[in-house]
Amino acid sequence: MSTSEQDIIRRYFAMPELALPRAEIELGIGDDAAVLRIPQGRYLVTSTDVLTAGTHFPADAPAESVGSRALAVNLSDLAAMAAEPLCFTLALTLPSADPDWLEPFSRGLAQVAGAHRCPLVGGDLSLGPLQIAIQVHGLCEAGRELRRGGAAPGQGVYITGHAGDGALGLASLGLEARGARLRLPPDELPPDCRAHFHAAFYNPTPRIEFALAAAPFIASAIDVSDGLLGDAGHLAAASEAGIVLDAGALPYSPAARRCAGKQSRLRAALCGGDDYELCFTSDPANESQLMAIAAGLVLPLTRIGEVIAGEGVHCPGVESSGWLSFDHFSGADQG
Repeated sequence: MSTSEQDIIRRYFAMPELALPRAEIELGIGDDAAVLRIPQGRYLVTSTDVLTAGTHFPADAPAESVGSRALAVNLSDLAAMAAEPLCFTLALTLPSADPDWLEPFSRGLAQVAGAHRCPLVGGDLSLGPLQIAIQVHGLCEAGRELRRGGAAPGQGVYITGHAGDGALGLASLGLEARGARLRLPPDELPPDCRAHFHAAFYNPTPRIEFALAAAPFIASAIDVSDGLLGDAGHLAAASEAGIVLDAGALPYSPAARRCAGKQSRLRAALCGGDDYELCFTSDPANESQLMAIAAGLVLPLTRIGEVIAGEGVHCPGVESSGWLSFDHFSGADQG
């Protein structure tokens, strides 16, 4: 018995766990387009990411983990803008209508959607190689969104959580961590480290709560998707300033300290990406408030550098001239 596109939508994507009710959604999944109400005095913030099997996750990755990761990494972009999640759309190409893949995939989506009150309101399905394109929509107070520009000399540079675990997670799956050119043979890792790195890669936590609470104290922000060298570089370029990173201050997880060498940890943090933590700048006078907010969320927060006059990102004591941040269209990577 064949399965139609509408059957797939009804069975796996129009379920209550994904079609969450929200007052701002006049019309959700099931029509030609969604209809949204944007409250007065608020901006609509949107972002889109495409995840491709074999590039962004292993082709044989667990479908539930792929679903949760696909939405979480997109919501991380909203966190970087201090936008509250509103809803998302999904464009999915599938090699087949396999219920053994679709059911756990939709369950993974629903777990993250429910945690952030972010319903699915529409999208598209097509036959083809496995690709997942998600567009997230969020709301923020008009004129209060965070941006990459805004860093100024004298501000501190901070990062939430731990640095490098996402790249170490990809490497622990037996794949090259892209910008870091890093491999961790899975069979050489202790089971607990392997489990930690896999969880870091497949289940990143978008730092929505922290961003919404800390936004008044943040001058510029970005989420760490391509490694600190590249992403801090985006902050520097947008702000027409320079950034100095302190390699000795980078916050590593206990698993990274125990199961990855010093150079592997450093490469993972600076070049690997896939952490989806927030990197941001703020005036030193705000540090106590920021630390208090992070502590209330049981979230590590570390000052890892300073904004200076000049340009580019500098990491004294680290010979990083040949280290690369990830880019899809320059062979494999770019400097």
